[in-house]
Amino acid sequence: SETMVAGTEKPGWYYSQSGAIPYRRANNELQVLLITTRGRKRWIVPKGVIDQGLSARESAAKEAYEEAGARGQMGQREIGEFQYQKWGGTCTVKVFPLDVEEVVDDWPESKVRQRKWVGIEEAIHMVDMPELQEMIRALPETIESEVYA
Repeated sequence: SETMVAGTEKPGWYYSQSGAIPYRRANNELQVLLITTRGRKRWIVPKGVIDQGLSARESAAKEAYEEAGARGQMGQREIGEFQYQKWGGTCTVKVFPLDVEEVVDDWPESKVRQRKWVGIEEAIHMVDMPELQEMIRALPETIESEVYA
């Protein structure tokens, strides 16, 4: 359905997105994998348009691989959402935790993005969206209660 949202540049479904907070335990601390935006200006988590035919969760896993080269166990539950402006409208991103088991050296967007493992506090300082900062801050509690499949 190519329903356009008034005043926007893309079909409505482009504005429904999902993303992942990839994490691991290393050196006795919880770390988060952040990536740069395509302009390489800001640090963010992997995210993208929910592919038609995929669930938000499945699409988030796909984005984590394409944008960050990360694969692992995707949390079953959405842990929050954030919004940002793009294509003349507001995108809403549903976020899932990703317990990273593998990080590949040569991933689809490796030429256009950097990635970096950082601790929780550093990650909170590096991302600039308050809702995303809160999800990262809550991550230790979140994963204690998470169900994986």
